[in-house]
Amino acid sequence: MAKRPVALNMTDLAERAGVSIATVSRALSGASGVSEETRRKIRMLADDLSYAVSPDAARLARGSSGRVAVVTPDVAHWFYASMLDGIVTGLRGTDLDVLLYEVKEERERRRFFEELPARRQVDALILVALPISDDERRRLDLMGVTVVMAGGTLGDHPHVRIDDVEAGRQATAQLVRAGHTRIAMINSTGTWSLEYAAPSARLKGFTTVLEEAGLPASMVVNRHWGSHGGVEGMSELLSLPEPPTGVVAFSDEVAFGALRTLRRAGVAVPHTMSVVGIDDHHLADMFDLTTVRQPVTEQGLVAGQLVHGILQEGEPAAPHVVLPTQVVVRGTTGPLPSLPGGPN
Repeated sequence: MAKRPVALNMTDLAERAGVSIATVSRALSGASGVSEETRRKIRMLADDLSYAVSPDAARLARGSSGRVAVVTPDVAHWFYASMLDGIVTGLRGTDLDVLLYEVKEERERRRFFEELPARRQVDALILVALPISDDERRRLDLMGVTVVMAGGTLGDHPHVRIDDVEAGRQATAQLVRAGHTRIAMINSTGTWSLEYAAPSARLKGFTTVLEEAGLPASMVVNRHWGSHGGVEGMSELLSLPEPPTGVVAFSDEVAFGALRTLRRAGVAVPHTMSVVGIDDHHLADMFDLTTVRQPVTEQGLVAGQLVHGILQEGEPAAPHVVLPTQVVVRGTTGPLPSLPGGPN
């Protein structure tokens, strides 16, 4: 016959076990300071009485909140949504809850760090590809909680990311191997006053490959991040007296805009112009876009696992994780064109 639940509190359980309330709390929460014999006795009594410890009470006894704050510039954009999906997956099955903070605009980000609402509420923060000022970094350090950066770096704090220099190298090398000698880059600028690290890193990879190949690296245009920036950037490149035959786009979304401009201008891809993106956006296959895949969801997954491991065991053996990128060849790249007025 099933036991009926008994409406007991921790005081009742302590009286029946002949111990203090603090001992009951430590025994049921798994905290130290209780002998195995006493812990077993209290748990058996709790089972017999169908007593269920409150998760919040257990966390309080351990001196933790059981919550992780995830701070992201956006929740709808595919990159951040994929990263969040990975983080939640990495924390699934743990006793940690997730608080989500969206800081989409500059003033929201500043207010978050000025008020730091997570100070009294969380055991850890995961920042998703978020540029941080020196003052904001100092504020984070003063919180005294675990901070992990997903999709970037933040001083000595644990992080998981890709090598953006290598991603830029891989995209550019794909065009060099195909024989292109006039190669341009449509790089991106962010929406905030703080600078993102990825544009300069990917530009470094671009210029390094061209310098190693003995090719000029002077055809670089900077436009706002996104497909509209790709539209504008490709329009500028097509207006040059000698347009490039191959283009590296900062991201797949920039590449989508560039392909739109080429289509409307009647420029054949890849027979006249080759385009390479970076990301492997979920629409890249639909656009038949050659790209450098970065494992976005996996970065979030590892970030979640890092946080859980640190909270359970302390500093991890490998706090700085760099996941590999690889070229995915599709239909927007081809060999160097041989056309009247072309580079041959």
